[in-house]
Amino acid sequence: MIITNVQFQTLVCLYLIMILISQTMAFMPLLSKSKKHQDITRDAILQITADVCIQQALNKGRNFVLKWPMNVNSVAEACSLSQSAKRFQRSINVINHYNAWVDFWKFFSPSYHFCDEKFLAGRDIITAGVFAVKYSVKRQRYEAARERLGKILHPLQDFYSHSNWIEMGKRKPYSNLIKPNNPINNIADSETCRKCRSRVCRGNILEDVIKKQKLTSSYFGWSKPRGKCSHGGFFDRSSWYQGGINKDSESSSHGYLHYEAASVATAATRELLQDIRAAIGDSDFFRLMGFSQTSVLCFVIDTTGSMSRDIDEIKRYTSALIDSKVGTAVQPSEYILVPFNDPDYGPLTRTTDPNVFKRELNALKAHDGGDNPEMCLSGLKLALTGSPPQTQIFVFTDADAKDKWLTSNVKALIDNTKSVVNFILTPLPRRRRKRESTQLNQVYYDLAQVSGGQAIEVTKETLSQATSIIADISSSTLVTLFQAVRNTVDTENFSVFVDSSVQNLTIYITGNSPDYTITSPSGVSQSSTELSGMLGLIQRVGNFHTVRPNIAEQVGLWLFSIKSTQMYTIKVVGQSAVDFMFDFVELSQGLHPSYSVLNSRPANGYVTLLVSMVGGDSVSLTEVSLVKASSSISINGSLEEVASGQYLVTFNSIPAREFTVRVFGQISVSRYSANTFQRQSPTQFQASTVTITTQPVGTMEPGKQFTLPFTLATNGNVGSFNIRVSNDHNFETQFNTSITLESGVRVHDSVTLTVPENTPSGSDVTVTIEAEAVDGSDSNYAVLRIAIIAPITDFTPPLCEAVSVNANCSGNCSLSSWYLTANVTDGNGSQIQSVRILKGNGNLTTTTVFSDTGVNVTMVIYNASCCSQDLELVAVDEAGNVASCFNFVRATELSTSTAPPVTATSMSRLIHQPILIVLNVV
Repeated sequence: MIITNVQFQTLVCLYLIMILISQTMAFMPLLSKSKKHQDITRDAILQITADVCIQQALNKGRNFVLKWPMNVNSVAEACSLSQSAKRFQRSINVINHYNAWVDFWKFFSPSYHFCDEKFLAGRDIITAGVFAVKYSVKRQRYEAARERLGKILHPLQDFYSHSNWIEMGKRKPYSNLIKPNNPINNIADSETCRKCRSRVCRGNILEDVIKKQKLTSSYFGWSKPRGKCSHGGFFDRSSWYQGGINKDSESSSHGYLHYEAASVATAATRELLQDIRAAIGDSDFFRLMGFSQTSVLCFVIDTTGSMSRDIDEIKRYTSALIDSKVGTAVQPSEYILVPFNDPDYGPLTRTTDPNVFKRELNALKAHDGGDNPEMCLSGLKLALTGSPPQTQIFVFTDADAKDKWLTSNVKALIDNTKSVVNFILTPLPRRRRKRESTQLNQVYYDLAQVSGGQAIEVTKETLSQATSIIADISSSTLVTLFQAVRNTVDTENFSVFVDSSVQNLTIYITGNSPDYTITSPSGVSQSSTELSGMLGLIQRVGNFHTVRPNIAEQVGLWLFSIKSTQMYTIKVVGQSAVDFMFDFVELSQGLHPSYSVLNSRPANGYVTLLVSMVGGDSVSLTEVSLVKASSSISINGSLEEVASGQYLVTFNSIPAREFTVRVFGQISVSRYSANTFQRQSPTQFQASTVTITTQPVGTMEPGKQFTLPFTLATNGNVGSFNIRVSNDHNFETQFNTSITLESGVRVHDSVTLTVPENTPSGSDVTVTIEAEAVDGSDSNYAVLRIAIIAPITDFTPPLCEAVSVNANCSGNCSLSSWYLTANVTDGNGSQIQSVRILKGNGNLTTTTVFSDTGVNVTMVIYNASCCSQDLELVAVDEAGNVASCFNFVRATELSTSTAPPVTATSMSRLIHQPILIVLNVV
């Protein structure tokens, strides 16, 4: 058989992909039973999330039923938050992406893998990262927290595969790895390994090392000191004649301990997540996991004088909308507001409290103005960087954009976040506008188009008829089945398959002169001239048409025939639990292949997607294609399932201009039948011949300069490229404004940012680097989110002192109660941030007072029914250090008398009391 060059390259690419997934997303290999990093991380997150939900269910007196197998959908359903399943899955994906990032960017850094006995340096990476996660959550910067969490879970998990912890007989996590104030002792100071005695590498760790419980880890390459342990594997030259000790997979040198290592790594991941949960509280832990209630409501509002009537209508509608959803399963989890005027814009308000949002919204007043253009894109940019990814953003304005120079920057942020931007435009009458055109700035229509949103143009009098779209498309379960943009006078026919999981099917068509006919699967048709027909209702306001089918039979193939003399868009949406997520990824082909999610446009040529399905184990993917935005031309990719519901998709070519991602799949309804489904990405993407690669960076420090290196190259246009750099905090920035490129030659450069000294620790800055050919023929960008963390000096957890434990637990527990009083202080004299109930169903009250020595003391009183004896309290100081102060567990029998008061000095006597077992684990 003759293999063409293209076929050969495809086979090589698929082979590398298999190696990639077998080693990077993993403790190790694909198509085996071995545990991978992604499995360990996902399992730990699911387990601890279920633990939180169990505790909350107990506190509320309701049942907790978890269906098996445990997965994103079953946990979301058991937690009564099934509408958050997609965001939950996305959060796990982000954490796993940055777990894999460590192998991509930090392969040659032993500290990130606990190799070369770098135990202290590895522990420092973990503990510094834990503090950064807590500070980011404190500032509500959840995306930055997820990224850092993924980066520290990789070394934590690698410890159990690359050290001899498991070989020493340990089957519980080494807690000192997440506690910076605890020592790591007994590190081996001499030879630790010998050559393997057989093909299965048992007994190569010296007996004396095991007997004395000396801690050691593997070395990689020729730099290994004599007598130390090798890592093992084909690429580790130091192990060719000696073997190794890694437990990455069943086939590794110590693969016979793989499952023990993976099990303890999962427990260690749980322990770290539990520490973070204790520090930030259950509510913020849910938000960190994307496991919030539903969607995000984000408004960007023009507050110039001519918007007075609009603002009043927005207030009225929004207040009614929020009131109708408060306390329901579809209540938004967050509310975001960004006003803009000229020359001011912001600040951004982000809150989980609907009353705070309504108060800020009601405080808006129309003022100033005069010249027509306003700072709309500046406000939109602030919303894109301050909102969670994939947020539906609504922009209200009646004026053109004054800051059109931000257009490419805003497009880059839309690409990066996959957020959808909807413009609701109320242009002033022509006689009051300086522009002669009846249409507002074309940039609004372009941005709506590339994001997959709507550009709705109505009069101020009919604004109230257009605001209903906010409730329609702000649902967390909204999915896009199909969308298209056309600018042709020819009639075009479209077909869309609607599956049985879709509810509230809705068709949106925008345009000034569309003439269309819609036909249902059962053959019922209705034209655009029939506002009320056999198929359903059509609402028209301005350039916006909403079609709501009300026929009973909606499953099957829908047909659309559209003709228009001007540009139009069509979008078919519905509510469904079945959807997909994807990222463009770059594969590394080094000694330890891995992948990294692109933070820029993909390069022309080979493109790889990592696609995740949500909706349950019954959902499978059969086809993924890139669809040209201006036509129905599509390119299919090669599909490879690499984990349950997760696929790598490779493309040998890519559309020359904008494209969307479309998937087809099957939903199994029984053992013998399945439904076809289709979904499409709202966001439009495009490739580039220019590549911008940013180097791995750490965190910024307030009051310091920060250098961000990057590399620029092109395989297309050569010559000068204009460089633009911006950030969402307006930090002072220095960079070269022009770089000359030659084909295939990499140019290294950098950006310098100065972080003001008063920048709060835990905030983050979004930096966008853009490169554009002088003639505007090609461009690319890189978007980075960098956390700002002040140096950590407090590593001491709080101290707890019991004052008394009193109980009067009679035979009928519901008629008796017990209580605990205690004092909590911080070890270095700073203030206690919080004392929380991690487990228990009683009442907790705290009061902060000053002691005689001037130290803040938090006085704690906890009381509960004798029917609820389990209790775990945690204390958190301002730095995020956590102490589990009291852990009471249920006794085997209850006392019928009152227990005497207990002081800290006599606490040990309680162990012998039949009432409660008390453990002080400060």
